[in-house]
Amino acid sequence: MYYLILGFFYGISLLPFWLLYGLADFIYVLVYYVFGYRKKVVLQNLAIAFPEKSEAERIKIARRFYRAFIDNWLEAVKLLSMSKRTLQKRFRMDYGPLPELYAKGKSCHVHLGHQFNWEWANVAFGQNGQFTLLGVYQPISSKAIDRLFKYFRKKSGTILLSARNMRQEMLPYRHTQYIMGLVADQNPSDPNKAYWHMFFSKMAPFVKGPEKNARLHNIPVVFARFEKLKRGYYNCVLELVEENPADTPEGELTTKFVRYLEDNIRRQPENWLWSHRRWKHDWEKYRSGE
Repeated sequence: MYYLILGFFYGISLLPFWLLYGLADFIYVLVYYVFGYRKKVVLQNLAIAFPEKSEAERIKIARRFYRAFIDNWLEAVKLLSMSKRTLQKRFRMDYGPLPELYAKGKSCHVHLGHQFNWEWANVAFGQNGQFTLLGVYQPISSKAIDRLFKYFRKKSGTILLSARNMRQEMLPYRHTQYIMGLVADQNPSDPNKAYWHMFFSKMAPFVKGPEKNARLHNIPVVFARFEKLKRGYYNCVLELVEENPADTPEGELTTKFVRYLEDNIRRQPENWLWSHRRWKHDWEKYRSGE
């Protein structure tokens, strides 16, 4: 089954970009207008994030999101055959503080959100970065699809660590100079073990792991900002937030990340993953201990 899926998607990856985006436009019509995939969730999320906007304005953002969402996954498939030169042309990266941190012999954690296109960012960094790149990921329920995504995520040398067993899988690299990519806007499995923050207009839980590990091992923390320049072209900027996180009060790094992420989303709201239920946990129930 895996090789059938790989062959199918590899064939799609060979399409020129103009045809790939033509396919994306067709899929958009099916996903948004015919099947309405998670449309209710997306519009509910947008209503929470932008109560000041009219319904028509939020629907406009939703439509742009679905286009970006579908582009994101077809662009990920394109990685199966995309050349290094093409990716470098289409995905620009400002490494910011990384050369200096590397010269100091330090490792680094990069905290990012579900902004498009994080799959291109992984491969682009692996092609150009000095550090060993460790990527923490959530396994996909379909074994064949999970194997496919592992294939192109590891294409440029990224070492994948399962979020379910990260502590154990991290052991061989703990004494090397690495950079670890952490998607820090994941919903926590247990909201009782999370940091709660006002995110847009409603309280939401954020995982403690990214901050906890950085403070425990005093590993510099960098935030990543993604910007879509135009269809098929992106820019990523890495910014140093804290070089010595062990010196910061508990919760401070997460607070900074939440504010940083919200600001980035407001700049390009269609470029964030609105289809996942960011506010599915109830703050009032958590606070009352129910």
